Amino acid sequence: MESQILLAFLLFVPLLLFFLIKKKRYSKRLPPGSLGMPIIGQNLEFLRAMRANRGEVWLQERARKYGPISKMNIFGTPTVFLHGQAANKFIYTRDETTLSTQQPGSIRRLLGERNLFELKSEDHNRLRGAMLSFLKPDALKQNVVKMDQEIKLHLTQHWNHNKEIAVMPLMKTLTFNVICTLIFGVERGARRDTLVHLFEQVMDGMLVLPINLPFTRFNRSLGARLKAGGIIKQLIHEKREKMKNNHEISSDQDLITSLLSICDEAGSPLLTDDEIEDNCAVAMIAGHDTTSTLLTFLIKLLAEHPHVYELVLNEQEEIARGKKKSGDPLTWDDLAKMKYTWRVATEALRMYPPVMFSFRQVLKDIEMEGYVIPKGWQLFWAGCMTQLDESIYPDPYKFNPSRYEKHGATPPHTFVAFGGGARTCPGNEFARIETLTMIHYLVTGFNWKLCLEENIMSRDPMPAFNQGLPIQIQIKKPWNHTVSPIP
Repeated sequence: MESQILLAFLLFVPLLLFFLIKKKRYSKRLPPGSLGMPIIGQNLEFLRAMRANRGEVWLQERARKYGPISKMNIFGTPTVFLHGQAANKFIYTRDETTLSTQQPGSIRRLLGERNLFELKSEDHNRLRGAMLSFLKPDALKQNVVKMDQEIKLHLTQHWNHNKEIAVMPLMKTLTFNVICTLIFGVERGARRDTLVHLFEQVMDGMLVLPINLPFTRFNRSLGARLKAGGIIKQLIHEKREKMKNNHEISSDQDLITSLLSICDEAGSPLLTDDEIEDNCAVAMIAGHDTTSTLLTFLIKLLAEHPHVYELVLNEQEEIARGKKKSGDPLTWDDLAKMKYTWRVATEALRMYPPVMFSFRQVLKDIEMEGYVIPKGWQLFWAGCMTQLDESIYPDPYKFNPSRYEKHGATPPHTFVAFGGGARTCPGNEFARIETLTMIHYLVTGFNWKLCLEENIMSRDPMPAFNQGLPIQIQIKKPWNHTVSPIP
């Protein structure tokens, strides 16, 4: 018994000394701030601020108190909070031996272990290249007509026969349907409806403590992700069989078919089924709330700024007059002419970024601003805070699309709505096409005004209007449209 106690003591003392030395080594060089209570940290106060639409204010107050770099505890992990132009450059230029894009446990488990954020080196490049083969501009040109069809059908079903609507839920319906058509290639019907419902549940648990206990949000989200994964795997199997039996199927008709079509030099599939499943989930989650949020804010901002609405309308009517006949779908060349409309969308993204923050994992000790960020810690990075920095964007809370007419209106590493560097969002062109097409048909087909003087918002984690942003609409040009079945 005494020998066991002695052995335990001999093992414990060196371990204790190691942690004391390590703590002493870092204690004077760690960034300022507090880690708070174990596990809980700053989770509750930050999430409360987000749900009260004060997340940005909470981060700004922290920045004023501690500066551009401070320590905290988010999702049970020692974390360093970063913001500012220098921090953005640091994130975008640091190689993968220093920082990993690995996400917090709740996000990682819901997206899957083989998603684009978790992979690095050759695996990341291989997968990113495969995704871009479908999402790059040359490939997306072929899908402008499909996007056009989906949007006309949406307006026919949900806008034409109503005098008042709630914008945000309908924009989510639109983006879900666009993604189901162009990403999953799944027909309208019960399976599509089920998939949409499941992904809504998945997104509900993205930013919570990853505690998998019955009746928790995370438990419900995990269950929904498992069921959604089963549907995606079934789609993968069906499309593979269809490709075997029909060699004339176009590889760019949807993302799943595109990824299944990619092979190495020996003719073997470049991606596994798990990689296709996980990254279809990423595409659904990344492309749904982001674009629907942008479109919702555009409708609000255009209603609040009639002179901007008129300029957008003039640009879009000029494009409509250039069509051979009314009802012809938009083309890639038409989208290229929508320069002012995209400046309006860019200003909306600057003021109301759908994604407020992101995460990185520290793979080795980093020295920054005279402090040490230890290996194994997490970076909590609020890149979009530069977009409301008055030293970079004068009068930052004023909606002013004309600011982008000036050279240097977006200094490097200050506008980060689509990321940057090697990790630029591969879906940015997809979002641009969807946004411009929808705005074209909205301004040429409808007038609208806000129903409420104040539209209260919250974040969880994406922005959401508590009452959905209700508007009154007046039809100028009804759209009567049906969509062709998915091949």
